[in-house]
Amino acid sequence: MAFRPRRALAVFWKDLLDLRKNVGLLVSMAVLPLVMVAVPIGVVWTYVRQPDHADLRTVALFYDPTLPLGASAARFLIDKSLTDWFGMFLVMPVFIPILVASQSVAGEKERRTLEPLLASPVSAAELVAGKCLAALVPAVVLTWGAFVLFCIGVDWVAWPLVGAPLMPDALWGFGVFVLAPLFAFFGNGVAVLISARVSEARMAQQLSALVVLPLVGLVGGQVAGVLKAGLGYYAIQGAVVLVLDFVLLVASIRLLDRERLVSRWG
Repeated sequence: MAFRPRRALAVFWKDLLDLRKNVGLLVSMAVLPLVMVAVPIGVVWTYVRQPDHADLRTVALFYDPTLPLGASAARFLIDKSLTDWFGMFLVMPVFIPILVASQSVAGEKERRTLEPLLASPVSAAELVAGKCLAALVPAVVLTWGAFVLFCIGVDWVAWPLVGAPLMPDALWGFGVFVLAPLFAFFGNGVAVLISARVSEARMAQQLSALVVLPLVGLVGGQVAGVLKAGLGYYAIQGAVVLVLDFVLLVASIRLLDRERLVSRWG
């Protein structure tokens, strides 16, 4: 069956309209970006407020024993905090699609709107494309919007110490505009697959949310000083996620085949 973009867009608009009616889900989607922006700004502000505090140098030397005597420990810790927080920031484009996509199949089953959709002439590829767009567009828009607020806030609080803009830098620019869409697709793919296998949207969300744990673990490794992440590290991570995205796309089209879903839930 030929892929028809108009049918995929129809599925996308339908899911987007359903999303507008779900106030609880919209609130959940808004809270995470606020936390992702407020926490690092607060951390940077703490370093700027007392840049000569003796404890800052002790912490900085823990991460880099070769730090020169005249170097600013506060500036070092600001740069390290921003690099470490980048990994945590990537949790957002993974988690938001999970919230949306978990409703895409299991939620439709609960609302009994899946049967009319399966009765329509939309193909599995069109169905996957429409539902992916409905999860990816809000996630990417929220991530980019949060990134703009993040840059403004960090530069504002850091200016008294640094005297120049810190953000955006190459790592964050690459991550937000290249990695974030890849990670969003990954979160969406996992949620679609799981929601196609379970009957409740809440269960789909809970199971899908487990995929963020490895990301949190990697960030924990950075904070503990075990991992030293940089542009190359995240480029490799992005290549791995790109491969996983392709696998998830193929698996989603196979699992969301109309005949397969009808035989399972019809």
